[in-house]
Amino acid sequence: MAPFFKSSLICLFLIPNIKSKIPIVFFCLNLRNIEETLNFKHRNLNTEGTRRDEIINTATELFKDKGYSAVTMRDLATAMGMKAASLYNHINSKQEILKAIIISLAEEFTQGMDAIKKLDQTAIEKLKLIVALHVDITTKNPHGMASLNNDWMHLEGQLDYYLGLRERYEQDFVEIIRDGISSNEIVDTNPEVVMFSILSTLRSLYLWIPKKEEINAKALAQNLSEVLINGINK
Repeated sequence: MAPFFKSSLICLFLIPNIKSKIPIVFFCLNLRNIEETLNFKHRNLNTEGTRRDEIINTATELFKDKGYSAVTMRDLATAMGMKAASLYNHINSKQEILKAIIISLAEEFTQGMDAIKKLDQTAIEKLKLIVALHVDITTKNPHGMASLNNDWMHLEGQLDYYLGLRERYEQDFVEIIRDGISSNEIVDTNPEVVMFSILSTLRSLYLWIPKKEEINAKALAQNLSEVLINGINK
């Protein structure tokens, strides 16, 4: 087989044997067309990812305003300015959206807690970092936090996985408090009560943050730490 190159074309001649000069097959490949086709497919993939993200973000707001159970795919399609049938080109179901919202947030909290646990810091400093973690995640996605707090019980298939992440997070939280009590940093009281007292405030941040036009996450985390942690600090 002998190639003949011209511009963006690759032309191939298939010769039956070395003595023959007559090709039995001749064809050309237009490299430019191939490249454009591949680029087009790549652009489609990027567009698909972006469109799916837009749908999930829009659904997150609807879930917060109406509740997961009250929102239909038709509601979502209307909010997106598209036909309901077109949604299924990007999303299989409303349940898929809920999983994407809740599981991603739960995993983000768990990964953050794992990183905080490993730090060579006092228990009080770790608690301050946990407060900062909640502020950071909530300020970035307050609508998603609404679903995490209010709609988790509607999860199908991954409910046990989510509950496992939440339980692990809370156990790590309590363990940090116990370490603080043992090291005489924190007053000797029930560590679970301390955890739920702090978490109840942090988990409700999504109700307050969207009402503020400008949020300084660092300053908010510092203020919350002073209010929530100073009361247990020795």
